[in-house]
Amino acid sequence: MIRRTILVVALGLQAAAAAAQTTTPTPATAPAQPAPSTTATAKPGVTLEKFEARREKAFMAADTDGDGKVSLAEWTAFQEKRKAKGDPAKAFARMDANKDGFVDKSELDAFLAKRFARLDKNGDGMLGADERPGHKTAPNQEQ
Repeated sequence: MIRRTILVVALGLQAAAAAAQTTTPTPATAPAQPAPSTTATAKPGVTLEKFEARREKAFMAADTDGDGKVSLAEWTAFQEKRKAKGDPAKAFARMDANKDGFVDKSELDAFLAKRFARLDKNGDGMLGADERPGHKTAPNQEQ
């Protein structure tokens, strides 16, 4: 319940920030390009929307019959093809919230929102480089 509340608050703050950016006019005296020492060297974080879109595209590649959902057999074959580590059945069981043997878009979105909230250590609604799994500055979570 607390995680859901935190996620809802984070998404609300993100939506408010996006609305403020689109409705606030840029001052005439603002420089045309950002200072090279700040924005040019900093890479932007990944939003929940980008995180979901990337993972959904990869996940739905496992949907070989094109029915809009992924079965355990499709998921297992996909994971074997990718030479992924771990037990595909365990990963599938975590995503299959209603335990019907398939993972559809709504189950995937819910799973990814939980994962995003867990990875977003500082709760800013963005995954910085140090929060993304596999990034060289990310903490090693599996050892």
